Amino acid sequence: MTYRIDSLKAPLLVSWQLTRDCDLACLHCCTDSAPGKRMADEFDAGEAIRFAEQLAHSEIPYVMLCGGEPLIVPHFFRLAETLGRAGIQLKIETNGQTFDDAIAERLARLPVRSVQISLDGATQEVYARQRPGASLEKAHAACRAVRRAGLPLEVTFAPTRFNIHQLEAVIAQARAFGAFRFNTGRLMRIGTAARQWQRLTPSAAQYRTFIATLQHQANPDGVEPIDLRYLPFTIVETLRENLADPPATMLVLPNGWVKVAAVLPLVCADLRRHTLADAWDLYRRAWRDDTTTRLLWSAIEDEARHSEANSWYCALRRACA
Repeated sequence: MTYRIDSLKAPLLVSWQLTRDCDLACLHCCTDSAPGKRMADEFDAGEAIRFAEQLAHSEIPYVMLCGGEPLIVPHFFRLAETLGRAGIQLKIETNGQTFDDAIAERLARLPVRSVQISLDGATQEVYARQRPGASLEKAHAACRAVRRAGLPLEVTFAPTRFNIHQLEAVIAQARAFGAFRFNTGRLMRIGTAARQWQRLTPSAAQYRTFIATLQHQANPDGVEPIDLRYLPFTIVETLRENLADPPATMLVLPNGWVKVAAVLPLVCADLRRHTLADAWDLYRRAWRDDTTTRLLWSAIEDEARHSEANSWYCALRRACA
């Protein structure tokens, strides 16, 4: 079988988790990030910059810098500027708690494809229930700063039984801030969310209303248009698509390990030992490995297996040798 990724010399997107440290401890976090939860073996500044330089000399067009919270990484701007000077399009994924005009203006000098800010509630009470200690006003101020600097704004919304009733109001806020895209979907049973699953997951009735609201909001009359992204709606749907057409995406963990897929506990390369080109080759090989296929089907058939996504082990012998 020939996959689309076989014809590519490099991934189309590198999603780079810079750290597991964060200034918030959100109940739905898919990466298990929280204050003080930096991985013991995360890339130091020198290693991270060397990897950024590898990316800069590659044919990779698009890199997402995420976390944890990427903006609390001391060398964040050295990485962003190394990539941006090479012409790589950037996406910055942030909770917005420390994002201000100075950050926005500095990013505006780079080829930023989007800044994505999470708005998981329309009111402070609901927002802080899901993101304890967070300020909705700071997140709103971050959205304004993004747009004042002329940067493209994306908003993301993770539905839980706490906030799902505020979907329509959050979409309206995103439109008012000038966001071009609104990302959502079914809550992922990964990381912190998996441990809080019974507390967080919306009911079937809530999801029916949620989807109906999204369908209604897709083409409303008399309001600013916004790209509502919610399909595929579930991880299972995504995994079924991936079986037929593996994504041209490299997910890099804070310690340089490369994952096969966000929902699978498989690591296929180590960027401390493998070049970027070798890691891409190992990634493509992993999608043909029986272990990957078995775990994909397991994750499709049993959603509870998604909770294992952050318990990593090697998919290929060469990756661990």
